[in-house]
Amino acid sequence: MASPEPCSTSGPCKRTVAVVGAGAAGALVAIQLCETAARRRVPFELLLIDPAPEAGRGVAYSTLDRCHRLNVVAGRMSCYPDDPGHFVRWLCRHGEPGVRSGDFAERYRYGAYLADTLGRAIMAAQGVVTVRRLRTRATGCHWTTLPGGDPRARLELADGRTVEAHRVVLATGPSRASSAWAPEELRGSDRFITDPWAPGALDAALQDGRKEDVLLVGTGLTSVDIAMTLDRPGRTVHGVSRGGRLPQAHAVDPLPAAACATPLRGLSLAALRAAVRQHIGRVMRTHGDWRPAVDGLRPVTAEIWASMSTAERAEFVEQDGSLWNTHRHRMPPATAEAVGRMRRARRMRTYQGRLASASARPDGSLTVSLTTGDGPRTLPVGWVVDCTGPGLRLSDTADPLWRSLLDQGAALPGPLGMGVATDHGRLRGADGGTTRPLWTLGAPRRGELWETTAIPEIRAQAATIAEAVLGPWTAPAPPAPGGGTARRRTRRPTDTSGLPLSTHAAAATAYRLGVDRLLKVRTGAAQALRRSVALDPGFALGHAALALIGHECGADVDVPRALADARRAVRERADVHERSFVDVVSRRVPHSPADGDAALLRHLADYPGDALALAVAVPTIAFSGLRDLDGTTALRVVERTAPAHGEGWFHTSLLAFMRQEQGRYDEAGVLAERALAAEPASGHAMHALAHVHYESGDHRTGRERLERWLAHRGRGGTHRAHFSWHAALHELALEDTAAVRRRWAEQLSPGKVYGVRALVDSGSLLWRARLAGAWQGPFPIGDVLDTAPADVLERPATAFVALHSAIALTAADDLPGLRRLRVHALRADEVQRSVIAPLCAAFEDILEERWTDAARGLERLLPRLPGVGGSAAQREIVEEALLYALVSAGRCEAARDRLAERLDRRSSPHDRRRLTALSS
Repeated sequence: MASPEPCSTSGPCKRTVAVVGAGAAGALVAIQLCETAARRRVPFELLLIDPAPEAGRGVAYSTLDRCHRLNVVAGRMSCYPDDPGHFVRWLCRHGEPGVRSGDFAERYRYGAYLADTLGRAIMAAQGVVTVRRLRTRATGCHWTTLPGGDPRARLELADGRTVEAHRVVLATGPSRASSAWAPEELRGSDRFITDPWAPGALDAALQDGRKEDVLLVGTGLTSVDIAMTLDRPGRTVHGVSRGGRLPQAHAVDPLPAAACATPLRGLSLAALRAAVRQHIGRVMRTHGDWRPAVDGLRPVTAEIWASMSTAERAEFVEQDGSLWNTHRHRMPPATAEAVGRMRRARRMRTYQGRLASASARPDGSLTVSLTTGDGPRTLPVGWVVDCTGPGLRLSDTADPLWRSLLDQGAALPGPLGMGVATDHGRLRGADGGTTRPLWTLGAPRRGELWETTAIPEIRAQAATIAEAVLGPWTAPAPPAPGGGTARRRTRRPTDTSGLPLSTHAAAATAYRLGVDRLLKVRTGAAQALRRSVALDPGFALGHAALALIGHECGADVDVPRALADARRAVRERADVHERSFVDVVSRRVPHSPADGDAALLRHLADYPGDALALAVAVPTIAFSGLRDLDGTTALRVVERTAPAHGEGWFHTSLLAFMRQEQGRYDEAGVLAERALAAEPASGHAMHALAHVHYESGDHRTGRERLERWLAHRGRGGTHRAHFSWHAALHELALEDTAAVRRRWAEQLSPGKVYGVRALVDSGSLLWRARLAGAWQGPFPIGDVLDTAPADVLERPATAFVALHSAIALTAADDLPGLRRLRVHALRADEVQRSVIAPLCAAFEDILEERWTDAARGLERLLPRLPGVGGSAAQREIVEEALLYALVSAGRCEAARDRLAERLDRRSSPHDRRRLTALSS
């Protein structure tokens, strides 16, 4: 026997984890191990042992046949238990932008997803995890105990090598079924395909011109896939099984799962059957479909199985297992439709029975005899394909690795001989103990869990195993910049506000740079924050800040992923302040505004000096701010936090903005100038000054000041389009239409502005220009809509974005889009329900020229608009729409009153001319 391979590092051997099997289960474990180790800075060597050419696919996801689809919707196939939309987002980024969570993706695409996600996890863990891919099989595993009591595994490989590991995870997937059921004369035939998933196994049957019938033994999901692959005109695919049932189909428009009202755990099998039948009957009467009832049993299936006696489990498998599987593991609708076509054309036929005998014919094909419920049947076929699926009993396995573990007592068969006995995935030995650091997941746990072969179960088991494997290994101190390990610090690095950070100096420096750019409203924040979490994947605040700017600022961030990373990291390493901030982001991002606002206010009460949290709370330009229904909450926050900030430029900038919102324009101007003197690049201060000039009617000075700032200090601003929008408002007020058109072409047209910013600034400017009569010729609102993703337009995350989506859709005369947005708003948060939904209805009235109804609806909405967020100048566009509706409805006196009242507040040549025209 070859001697063990030496460790790849000098000095003492590093800790090694071997994952045997690199299919779906192995990939999911490896992903969790790499990401957990990277967060905690736990170095180890990962051995991935599998002969397949590509990790992640395994047998299940290597098929190239595009007819083969997942039998679970994409929204339930994420690698991560805490990020269910990850796979759907991956599909959207990799050539399928229209995919939805309820779609059934191609199996090959899922294999690509697993491989890509594993590759990214390995890359992110570089410097912490060393990965070696051994493209061979493990054929044996023997354990020794070192002098210190540390058990060590010696894995024997098929190529003659051996490797040692401190921890072993057996991710071998389902065991191969035995073909002992097949008649002896069939087992020796080259027309008997024992493994239809083996590379090239079906090639002969797929050759051009070959039309012989085929017999599939088994009628489950494997049989369905193979039948579709082999289907062709002139061929009949026969299927036989003990039950003779094909899997049921998923609903095209599925209903939510319906939980069983009756406690099921602990019932006898007879009582359980009766309770389940009653549950299905109730759901059928309520919904007209049995599927929600079966889906509602999924969360409690393992508990029910665990509560059964051994005899009851055996009876269930024998009498109910087939019926359960055909209803629980269903075909995708597209697959069911294809199978239905085959059956209607009699290209597929199924029988309840068994294969009794087989004999060779002179041409090499076979004659098979079936024993069925309708009597004996003889069929001439070209091939017989074993589609009976995986073996249930591990004790029957021919796998040398599992045989070696069973033979030496390192593994113990599970209930009914199915799989192995474990303690939360850790193998029990023949003595009943779990002394060896040896784990398994997925199919080998079927005896204990029954339902354990689907991705939702396996990914949860993978996370549990990663925690069990790495938990006992204490992480070292955070690495010093440039490599190595730093000595433990007595003082942690701090953020821009002086609050301690649970990370090392290099990541803290990148984080401070990102936050500084956010506070100044300058570009580069996302890049700096990404660098902070790349340097330290366990840095919770870096992930949380990325989630925030992706959600609220339109940055190119995978928001759910960043939020999930923040939550994982904060559980492992964070102080009270960091936990509080991550809680704020967690509540704010997933559409819970009221809850998020309350958490943000509590956080600022405890940490008034937290500048980033203050920026999130105050709606100036970067963030949507608190949902401030009375317009005073943000002001109180700014005033209450003043002592913690002194007269710093950032807080002074926010105070300047709040003072102009109060109408205290002289004071706001002084504060803005003071902040700009201290920090000339402060976008918040310049933004406040832009509002002061606009609301004071000082349009020429305002435009000139903006032009100078944009040309110099504002050149690196992240919201330049918004400052250009402010300059365009001055030009509209001055009725300088040529300047408006020029600014649009040079600074605000699509190609210069993208995404949310194009919607908020470019789209709203076009609508204002049209209402003001300042836009002649082709109206390019379609170009703006093309830059905004459909989710932003019709399913916006915040009321502020929803307001501008409604404006853009109205400008485009898109009545169906407005109606879809209204439906979304009615299902969203309270502000969208109470403001955006009726706003969409009023805009629909405008498009259908119901002017009186439109005016009435908009008048009712004006007092509620502050709750949407943004500035008064942005919300003023709704008043512009109201003026348009009032004039169109013939209510000129009401329009005059509103214009006169506005002119009392500020000068505007455009408003003065409109008032004169209405008065004549």
